[in-house]
Amino acid sequence: MRDTHRCPYGTVLDTNSVSSEPTKERGKIVIMTASVFARVTLLLATVVGGSCSGAQGAQQSASSSPEQVVAEVGGRTITLEEVDKKWQEVDPAEESRVTQLVYQHRRNVLDQMVGDLLIEEAAKKIGVPAAKYLDEETAKRVKLPTDADVQQFYEANKDRTGGRPLDELKGPISEFLKGQRQLQARAQLVDELKAKSGASVKVALDPPRKELTVAAHDPARGAASAPITIIEFSDFQCPFCGRVTPTLDKLRAAYPEKIRFVFKDFPLPNHAEAPKASEAAHCANDQGKYWEMHDRLFANQQALAVPALKQHAAALGLDAATFDRCLDSNKYADIVQADLEEGQKLGIQSTPTLYINGRPVVGAQPYEYFVTVIEEELARKK
Repeated sequence: MRDTHRCPYGTVLDTNSVSSEPTKERGKIVIMTASVFARVTLLLATVVGGSCSGAQGAQQSASSSPEQVVAEVGGRTITLEEVDKKWQEVDPAEESRVTQLVYQHRRNVLDQMVGDLLIEEAAKKIGVPAAKYLDEETAKRVKLPTDADVQQFYEANKDRTGGRPLDELKGPISEFLKGQRQLQARAQLVDELKAKSGASVKVALDPPRKELTVAAHDPARGAASAPITIIEFSDFQCPFCGRVTPTLDKLRAAYPEKIRFVFKDFPLPNHAEAPKASEAAHCANDQGKYWEMHDRLFANQQALAVPALKQHAAALGLDAATFDRCLDSNKYADIVQADLEEGQKLGIQSTPTLYINGRPVVGAQPYEYFVTVIEEELARKK
């Protein structure tokens, strides 16, 4: 039986769309592309990433001239910036989706063009056609999928095969994996050529960003002065939020002095136990154990009813009477609701939605993608 709280994040052979399951209707998740390698990483991630519900946030207008006058009424001018602000007010989710989609396509094409130029230059240096150079170099880096790879892919996506047996899908899956690995090989080649070229490759296309605030009550770890701030809107009952948590822990270990993590609550309406779980984490914070409760809730997503929350508190050594009184009184319900409303104004429709220095990242994306975005942001600070 398929878990309706588990949001699908793709189909077995369709790499052009990644879908999710919103409360009322299906909607697409737009995956952002930070570099050629990140693009391939996300392509591979269609079977390991995902989110609960589906949409994403962005803010920056696709236009580079927000002061542009787009209408005049009785001598009163209306600028493109005013139009975008109104659009953000009346339909934040769609404004975010479209703005991010424009950036995604521009960046995809830009990365392709940068890669093409690097390959042409490398081919010219050794006196061979660019196409021949590309074929030979990618062939060195491509590892053809084995029967075990096909089997593993099939098992990982069995709930989206429509009941078709492996024998029927073995050929298409093998071709799909081969195509992925060829793209990955090209990306690896381009990354190597970029490294060799040093500072000669500069990308100035800035991604859409959101302006977010960190409230005094927002749980955070890491120095406020850190060059990278990751703000996560999350739901303790969402399986993909649980899936991204180890990835964020790994990032924290890899960048101990460079990242500040901030957690905001975004309990989805189809996750009935999520709001109270969020309150429980804040109640644990009263006794200095927010993150311990945070980790325990994500590790026990099938046990989030109120009695279970009180058991978790006891297991963490919290004072039971104080915790129970906090939870039963709905002490932090308003804070959870405030986070939810903040996320809605940003256009968030899925969890987890994270912002890396304001750049939206939707879904449980792989570690490598986060690293790509973080490294880009660190480079901007230099």
